[in-house]
Amino acid sequence: MNRIDKALSELKNKNEKALITFITAGDPDLETTEKLVLEMFDSGADIIEIGVPFSDPVAEGKVIQEASLRSLAKGTNLNGIFEMVERLRTKTDKPLILMMYINTIFRFGTERFFGLCREKGIDGVIVPDLPFEEKDEIRSYAEENGIIPISLVAPTSHQRIASIASDSKGFLYCVSSTGVTGTRSSFKTDFDEFFGEIKKSCKVPAMVGFGISNPEQAKKMSAYCDGVIVGSAVVKIIAEYGKDSCGKVGEFVRSLKEAIL
Repeated sequence: MNRIDKALSELKNKNEKALITFITAGDPDLETTEKLVLEMFDSGADIIEIGVPFSDPVAEGKVIQEASLRSLAKGTNLNGIFEMVERLRTKTDKPLILMMYINTIFRFGTERFFGLCREKGIDGVIVPDLPFEEKDEIRSYAEENGIIPISLVAPTSHQRIASIASDSKGFLYCVSSTGVTGTRSSFKTDFDEFFGEIKKSCKVPAMVGFGISNPEQAKKMSAYCDGVIVGSAVVKIIAEYGKDSCGKVGEFVRSLKEAIL
């Protein structure tokens, strides 16, 4: 069983919500990223998304865009990220996901990429700029290597919600709002309607992300689904404290987990 499925099954059995956090690999450097991943797991994160820096991250807001640029300026690349994941796998068996753009996979080589995901210990991949209708570009490679391609669904998916939800594996990434990632003070989406449609067809846990920036929002949003995804708020702390951010990030992740218990 894939680590993602195993972790979410265990949470369901305990009647607990999942906390998924995001970090940009290589910001401020890969050594700190490795420490932060372990700190977040120790502080209550159930799954961690490792963002692969990209020069034009179209789904990301300013906070993660700037983190990507800082990381790229340090020379971060996929080979270095895979080496970091290999080191992490000697210290944790919790689920790790790569979040990245399709061009990075194509340039690296799709078959080679998914082979290394299996070899180094990656459990899933999120590709925000790969439309649902084009999922077959990577699906066979992912499935051959036991890697789960995570699907995204948004309020603007409308009549496509049912097909995306019914086809999803691992968990369904439910985008809270239109636009890009980033912290938000409020949400305009009708979540009762949105998740009502999702639950008609979805056979895997549904997680909500994009904009959740504090424990209060996490608690409120977790009432609609099986867990929350928090990214920009974590990356913002790292941007402020850099190599000294572990304690601050751990404290923030603990507050999120406590809010959704």
